[in-house]
This record gives sequence, structure tokens and C-alpha cells, in this order.
Amino acid sequence: MNTIDYNELRQIIEINSWTGNKKGVDQAGMLFVSWMEKLDMKCMRHKREEVGDHLHFISEKKEGKKLLLLGHLDTVFPPGTFEQFREEEAWIYGPGVCDMKGGNHVALQALRHIYSRHGEICNIDLLLVSDEETGSDDSKTLSTELARSYDYCMVFEAAGSQGEIVTGRKGAGTFFLTITGKAAHAGNHYSDGADANLEAAIKLQKLVALTDLEKQTTVNVGKLEGGLGANTISPKAKLVFELRYTDKDERDRVLKAIDEITHTSYIAGTSSLLSGGIQRDVMQPSVAQAAWVARINTLCDTLLPTEQRGGVSDANFIAAAGTVVTDGWGPFGDGDHTVLERASKQSFDERIKLVTEIFEHHIAGRL
Repeated sequence: MNTIDYNELRQIIEINSWTGNKKGVDQAGMLFVSWMEKLDMKCMRHKREEVGDHLHFISEKKEGKKLLLLGHLDTVFPPGTFEQFREEEAWIYGPGVCDMKGGNHVALQALRHIYSRHGEICNIDLLLVSDEETGSDDSKTLSTELARSYDYCMVFEAAGSQGEIVTGRKGAGTFFLTITGKAAHAGNHYSDGADANLEAAIKLQKLVALTDLEKQTTVNVGKLEGGLGANTISPKAKLVFELRYTDKDERDRVLKAIDEITHTSYIAGTSSLLSGGIQRDVMQPSVAQAAWVARINTLCDTLLPTEQRGGVSDANFIAAAGTVVTDGWGPFGDGDHTVLERASKQSFDERIKLVTEIFEHHIAGRL
């Protein structure tokens, strides 16, 4: 079985598809359109003004379970920062080679093998979105709505170092807490002021205290700003913080506490306003997911290692829609989001072989 054409992969990687570069993202998308048309898959284009178009490739529908493949076209590198493709004996380097143009190409190659064997593809569709790296603010509604039409979803983010697939991802939220106090001269009218900085410092400690490492819940105040100068009681301050969690009960506990902290004035005369919220809800392992993985292990004569990750992906949205989802079906790589990003050639071969087997069993109705 031929696995992957690295010259073709070079072609897609050398197109700058930074999320903010709509032209480049759409150019990368057009390559996939040309490749997928040869597999007789219809492209439903969801046009966008500010970000790249989202592309939904649809196969023939027959009786049986429906499988959605999910990837993203965008990367984190603005034009002129990291656009080179490089190949070594065991590794290939380039922007998106593991996150996740390489994963998209795994899905493409496996679909090609199925088409070559059967002359058609059925009950397997592919969705490529354009804004995952900036939080999927535009595409998340589309992904969630489409996911409800499918029984299963495979997300092609990078595999683990031992070929792990991802069965769980933390939920994540970003919040902005704006605190208003009252300015006063620190020398002449100290008692007339309401110190927003001091209020922020107290709130910061109470927020961080919500962390429960045993339950893998973390609250991190990543940015603190405020005040005018050393001789002025601070009239304003702002906290930017993130919540990550692995359990919906923990999400609810922390959200309730955040609300209480926001609406409590520890320093008289201050008030606070909270904005932001949950960006991606938790992807929790499920019985149905475990059963699907077990069937793959049996049918493909393998033993897939699994892991749960603290990072988020669009798999979080699919899980929230109620669709059975697994992630990490791309090649193993590291250095993602840096100029050292690379992916293992061996893992490309292994993933394409396994994913092709999974597709084979799916269209035969065994999965």
C-alpha cells in the first residue's frame, strides 16, 4: 500500500494558512477540493468574509452508521514567520505538519485507498474548518450542528508518542474581570480612595484557590493590570484568567464560585464586572466511545493506546453535541506552534494503514 506523497504534503504546507490569512486558508482549501473531487465527494462550501471558508465534503449515503472526519485548515504562523517544508530520513518539518495539515492528509490518503478498492466512498464525510487555532469562534456552531447528523466522529489532531488516540480533553474557559475603584491622592486623601488593585489582589488569590489538582481543575490568572501610579489609589484593575476542568460537576462548582467572587466587594467602594466564559466544554470518555474503540481493536487486530489531554480541540464541540468522538488520528509529531514543528514518517505510514482499515470496516457495516 502506498502511503503518502510527501511532495503533495509539501505543496499544502508551503501555503501560508495562518488563521488571519483568509486568502491563504482558502488556497489550501481549494487544494483539498481538487483532491476530494477525484473521489466523487461533493463539496458544500460555507463561505465566510473574515476567515477562510469551511468545507464539508459529502459522500454517497447508504443504510448504516454515519462517520464524520474533522480537521482544520489554519495554522498559527503569520506570513513570513515559518513557511518552509523540510524532509529528513525519519521526520518532516513544516507549519501544520502535525497540527494539522498532516492529519488532514492522513484522512485523505485513507479515503483514496477506499475509493481505489471500491470505486466509491459511502457514509464517510469530511469537514475542514478554518479557524480552530483562534478558538473556532466562527465554525463551532457549524461543527456542532453538523455533528448531530453523525453516529461517530474521528478528529485528526496529532497522535501521542506511542500512537495514542485521545478519548478525553479538558474543558476550557477564558474570563475577564474588570474592577472599578475610586481614585484618590495616596498622600493627602488615602482614606477617600477605593483601591481597585487591592481588590484585584484579593480576588486573584480567591480565584486561584479554586484549583483542585486532584480533580485536574485549574484556575490560572495569567494577566493582572491596573492603577495609574505610585501616588494614586488605583481606580481600575483587570484580571484575565483561565479555567480548565475534566468534569462537568467541577465546571459548575467553579463557575458558581467565580460568580460569588465577582459580586463580592472585599474592598468597600469597589465593583466588578465579569465577561468571557466557557469556550470549549469538556470532552469526557463515555461507554459508547469505549465500545467503539474496543470494536476497532477487535476488527483491526490491534490494541490502541488512549490518553486524555489538557489541551482542547474541536473534538470538545463534537462531544458536547452528543456524537461519539475520538481524537488524535493524525501522525505523531512535536514542536507544534513553534518553528520546530515536525511529524514522524513512520507514524504517517502506521496511521494511514490503520485508518484505512477502520474505513473499510465502517463502510462494510461492521463498525
